[in-house]
Amino acid sequence: MDTASHLLLGTSLAGAACLHPQVAEQPGLFSAILTATLIASHAPDFDAITRVRSYAAYLRHHRGITHAIPAWFVWPIVIGLPISWLFQVGDEWPLVLLYTWLAIMVHIGLDWLNAYGVQAGRPFSLRWLHADVLCLFDPFLFVVHLIGVISWLWLTRTDAAWLFIGGYAVTLLYIVWRWKVHQRLLHRLQEQFPGGLHYQLVPEVTWLSWQYVVEYEQHYETGWIRHCKPLRLSSAVTFEKHSIYNKMFIDDRVMEPALTTDGVRAFLGFAERVIVRTQRWSDGYKIIWNDVRFWHRRGLPFGVEVELDEQFRVVRTKVGWSKKGWEPPYV
Repeated sequence: MDTASHLLLGTSLAGAACLHPQVAEQPGLFSAILTATLIASHAPDFDAITRVRSYAAYLRHHRGITHAIPAWFVWPIVIGLPISWLFQVGDEWPLVLLYTWLAIMVHIGLDWLNAYGVQAGRPFSLRWLHADVLCLFDPFLFVVHLIGVISWLWLTRTDAAWLFIGGYAVTLLYIVWRWKVHQRLLHRLQEQFPGGLHYQLVPEVTWLSWQYVVEYEQHYETGWIRHCKPLRLSSAVTFEKHSIYNKMFIDDRVMEPALTTDGVRAFLGFAERVIVRTQRWSDGYKIIWNDVRFWHRRGLPFGVEVELDEQFRVVRTKVGWSKKGWEPPYV
């Protein structure tokens, strides 16, 4: 999920910890847990530092090892123990570590629920895991937990803690409901498009709207699906897997040097529903890969472009999003 939502849920997790009498009554312990959950709720995304090196490095490492199995246990120790010492609550370090670990797992779990996904199985598997249930930013969950945080203005820590527990209960029920809707729509999509090799739904901000992607042998079909009866599909677009403007250009002389670039390797290591286009470009050639999962009405904003000169030497590589951060799709 987005950074603001992660931090908000980290705050509400510290509020829920106030059900423990010692947390509610000891300001130092409460401050330690709040600090730990805030840091831990964002810690897996510290891999964003790789963006300084290049976007290809960021794409290769983001939601990778920092979200993987070893990190589940390393982060609580790295964060929780120093904070216990800093706030002089060493006797309560197991409680601090527990809520630090919970904040880490909530972060990773929410990331797994959206369409971008995580490599949570590393080092045993490099597979990207994504449940496609929640959007990157979910207004409903944000408001639910924001209400709990605001309640601190009027309620004691112990009383507010019950609101936070209720907020997490609502969160769990909401996720279960979204999961069931996703499975129901996926089944109906398979009935609507028989013969597909793969079916995927990508959640939108609104509850009723989803993007669908159906993969066939030679092409993808994507569009919008509305959660209503009868099933309503709109804006259907077809993408050929190998859309070639001029077949003479897409041979080994063009493809091989492009495939050796760091940007293309990073992109193909992450992307799942890929189309490739080749064209003549400014005294050379251009090859464009896009991931159809992240289609929007304005096109395919996520991909990698490689420009080559007449001698098939790489001139420029551009990888990433061709959209503003506040523009859809939200993944």
